[in-house]
Amino acid sequence: MPTAKVLPLLEPEAVAPCCPPLSERPLTAEEAERTAVMFKALGDPVRLRLFSAVASHEGGEACVCDISDVGVSQPTVSHHLKKLREAGLLSSERRGTWVYYRVEPTVLAAMGQLLTRVATA
Repeated sequence: MPTAKVLPLLEPEAVAPCCPPLSERPLTAEEAERTAVMFKALGDPVRLRLFSAVASHEGGEACVCDISDVGVSQPTVSHHLKKLREAGLLSSERRGTWVYYRVEPTVLAAMGQLLTRVATA
């Protein structure tokens, strides 16, 4: 009788948003590198549309079947979603034949904070 072996789920290494508001102090080289990866990933209009589709989807997650209508082929959609995952902006989970995407919980808040002006007294 075969025994089932539980394998750990490997997640792509996410790039965590790390930085204080840009107007607070200059970024360190490491902070700038990590932050640039996120903004570079969003610098493509198709990726920005896909990110927006996931972020605004009901329930906070979207099946790839619900967000693939962005004017490019399915392999291109998959490529762009992979780039967003690698940048730490999205996480994904396979359920049967479909993959569901979620915006990483801290990403929107951290990106907003990064671009927020520090209040001056």
